[in-house]
Amino acid sequence: MLKLRLQGTKEDITRFVDFLKGSPRIRIIQMSDIYANKGANRYFRLYAEIETVEFKEDKDYE
Repeated sequence: MLKLRLQGTKEDITRFVDFLKGSPRIRIIQMSDIYANKGANRYFRLYAEIETVEFKEDKDYE
């Protein structure tokens, strides 16, 4: 399991979360809301827990 802290603009965070959700080898365990960073109104953060999914090749297609 990995614990991630994503930091950037809301658009960048949303784009990367969509990338994680679309990856067949990553399972999202938990994800927080997007929080504003203190002292900066442009940058935000999001916390996530993910794990990799075991990828098994299908031997019938070799």
